[in-house]
Amino acid sequence: MPTPIDPRGPRFNQAVLTVGLLAGFVVDARVVIPVFALVLFAGAAFGSDYGPALRFFKEVIGPRLDAPSFLEDPRPPRFAAAVGVVFLAGASVALLVGATGLAWALALVVAALAGLAATTGICVGCEIYVLLARRSGVEVAHR
Repeated sequence: MPTPIDPRGPRFNQAVLTVGLLAGFVVDARVVIPVFALVLFAGAAFGSDYGPALRFFKEVIGPRLDAPSFLEDPRPPRFAAAVGVVFLAGASVALLVGATGLAWALALVVAALAGLAATTGICVGCEIYVLLARRSGVEVAHR
């Protein structure tokens, strides 16, 4: 089992992602789509030390909070981030070919799911990971 993480870090990351994508949509700042694709990719591929919002939480916010009431397996949120990367990469390609509506639709799906996870703790990508892992016989510590 990988080292458990504070679940508030991914939730903070999801909140930043939601706000960033929604603000980008409102002001039509299309650059936020590939930027967040890269940001999510860094955290998903290399861990929390490489995701800017995750690292900010870990180094600045987390130490100022009480210890979390539980720790979680880092694999489900990393999988969810990877799914977000796929959607945002697709949105970035859509921007390149001039399909702005499709690009924002894909980006707003990510924003909606990240917002759901940030505000309620319901992470759809995490639940998909747990389902797939258990079907494959992989043990996952999931509450």
